[in-house]
Amino acid sequence: MTREASLLVLVHGWGFDGGFWQPLCRHLPGVETLTLDLGFRGSPHLPEVPEGRPVIVVGHSTGVLWLLHRRPFRWDGLVAINGFSRFVAGDGFPEGVPPRMVERMLSRFDRDPAAVTAEFLGRCGHGEAVGPLAPAVLRQGLEWLLTWDERAVLAADPRPVLALAGRADPIVPAVMAERCFVGRPMHWHEGGHLLPLTAPEWCAGHIRAVLEGTPLTQPSPPGRGGRRLFGSALEGTGS
Repeated sequence: MTREASLLVLVHGWGFDGGFWQPLCRHLPGVETLTLDLGFRGSPHLPEVPEGRPVIVVGHSTGVLWLLHRRPFRWDGLVAINGFSRFVAGDGFPEGVPPRMVERMLSRFDRDPAAVTAEFLGRCGHGEAVGPLAPAVLRQGLEWLLTWDERAVLAADPRPVLALAGRADPIVPAVMAERCFVGRPMHWHEGGHLLPLTAPEWCAGHIRAVLEGTPLTQPSPPGRGGRRLFGSALEGTGS
């Protein structure tokens, strides 16, 4: 019997909406996708994920943290792009972003949410106009960044995880990404924080390899040796 094709579920990061994934999806013809919208720019769209078939989730940035914290449905594997399991620095996690950076965003947010959002997206490398926003949801997202810590959840999860990271990421530096996904296969691009937008073909190639069960070989990230991995680990998962 032919194994049912995996469903790809996509979750965007802070300040974006479901349209963020369009460039990536254009490089995945024939792949069935389901896009979640967390509501940062309007009404959230959180459709029910069908049960009884293989599911691969792809999260970008805060979308990865949201998936690990909320665990809204069952999945068989996770692809994290520019992602993290904790954002701010703290005891045992000096690689994180200084909490004062997020606290500063929060202190300014109520006065001018559009300016704070535009400044952050500009730092990410996204220069387009911000457009309509949902300030209450955006503010809640900043609280997630300041308080959520899903390192233990990720470390204890037996399901396969693949991390795609940018060596020039100004939001999630390489040392932070390495620490969040220690022991997990990682692939590195020379780009920054918006790899699904700036390197959609590269991201799609790794995702397609996961969907097809192709073993991947990890290039050496900064300061570490390579490891073999992912794809074939999904064989037999699902229903």
